[in-house]
Amino acid sequence: MSTQKLPAQQEDFPGWYNEVVKRAELAEHGPAKGSMIIKPHGYGIWELMQRALDDRFKATGHENVYFPLLIPMSLLEREADHVEGFAPQVAVVTHGGGEKLEEPLAIRPTSEAIIWNTYKRWVQSYRDLPLLYNQWVNVLRWEMRTRLFLRTSEFLWQEGHTAHATADDAMRETLQMLEVYREVAEDVLAIPVFTGRKSPGERFPGAVETYCIEGLMRDAKALQCGTSHFLGQNFGKAYDVTFLNADGDQEHAWGTSWGFSARMVGATIMAHGDDAGLRLPPAAAPIQVVIVPIHRNDEERSTVAAVAEKLRADIAAAGIRVRLDDRDQHRPGYKFAEWELKGVPLRIELGPRDVAADRAVIASRLGGDKEEIHLGALVAGLSDRLTAMQRQMFADALAYRDANTHQAGSFDELAAGVEEQGGFWIGPWCGDASCEAEVATKTKATIRFLPIEPKDPGAACIHCGKPGIDVATWARAY
Repeated sequence: MSTQKLPAQQEDFPGWYNEVVKRAELAEHGPAKGSMIIKPHGYGIWELMQRALDDRFKATGHENVYFPLLIPMSLLEREADHVEGFAPQVAVVTHGGGEKLEEPLAIRPTSEAIIWNTYKRWVQSYRDLPLLYNQWVNVLRWEMRTRLFLRTSEFLWQEGHTAHATADDAMRETLQMLEVYREVAEDVLAIPVFTGRKSPGERFPGAVETYCIEGLMRDAKALQCGTSHFLGQNFGKAYDVTFLNADGDQEHAWGTSWGFSARMVGATIMAHGDDAGLRLPPAAAPIQVVIVPIHRNDEERSTVAAVAEKLRADIAAAGIRVRLDDRDQHRPGYKFAEWELKGVPLRIELGPRDVAADRAVIASRLGGDKEEIHLGALVAGLSDRLTAMQRQMFADALAYRDANTHQAGSFDELAAGVEEQGGFWIGPWCGDASCEAEVATKTKATIRFLPIEPKDPGAACIHCGKPGIDVATWARAY
């Protein structure tokens, strides 16, 4: 671990982020351009997100499946809007086994094509519906500008793909999964998010509507944290997925898809970190408590080690993720700085004087405050401490987001605000794609979301002056 001070967030947020990812041993660049090697600490955060999501998927009736990585181009090309949207990002395999392939194979940028082509064989009657499936996979999208976790060519995610007998069923599914994403972002990652609907220009290719959760990072830039798509019958028609409905009529299936990716590791870093490094919400921390024994010689080491190991076992038995850092090659001060950088919520310091007094010192990553605790009372109070920290981190992030969410009274105010302050800026919009594009060109801000249900702003468009038909929230974003 480098002992050099991290860049200050306010002076160089991108530099701070890159150094935290590197020094906290979360990830590093892979040998192929745009690829990423996720290290144990980073993957541990992702595993906790996976578990939180997967538990909720199963609780809402979904099952996990797996579909192939390689997709025949003929399948991908069947859905024209989908292909057009992903064309610049698709990587194609043209040779295999030393020979040119008869048909090129796309490396999945997403799996609607291959899944809906399969659903055609699985669905004949309304009695076969709904199909409620999810898969945990990697995907590949050829990105020109990459940043670890936030935007890499290959990344990890889950993608849900469901088929339904009615439009209402599919829409309920779409919004239900959006709520699952909101719950995980807020209750597990402690990141407050807005839920909303994407503008037509920001929709997923092939979707009728795209819904999203949007968070605000500590540099006042927005981040799309998850999306859920109402596909209508677009993929049902493109891949001829038909069924006999309850009235005996032939009908195309209604679809949804939804995804949440490992970019949320990056979101957790940027939403909570400070100038000392990571601050992990306890629910997303692979190590919630670290014990650092302090000793000067073998005799003290033996005395402290026995108490430290019993303390570790008691904490683990209480269902708390704990690590005993008994490495001899590093001094306690080095360990304190390392675990602070890695964002471990609570640190317990235990030395010979503490053992003699039947106590320990507990330090919080949030405020850095230290407190002496009697060993007999320490374990029983840890869960409450962690719960309080989780709530405090969400409250802090919510206060930051609310302080950086503004109503724009004019386009000049919007443009100046986005440039000088960042954050979310809300104002009436005419619904015209050309107007949206002009604002983006002038300000480098995009419409992050519209209300779930269209809302009459009761005022003219903040940019062009035409009658407003919706309320748009703008921001510069990752």
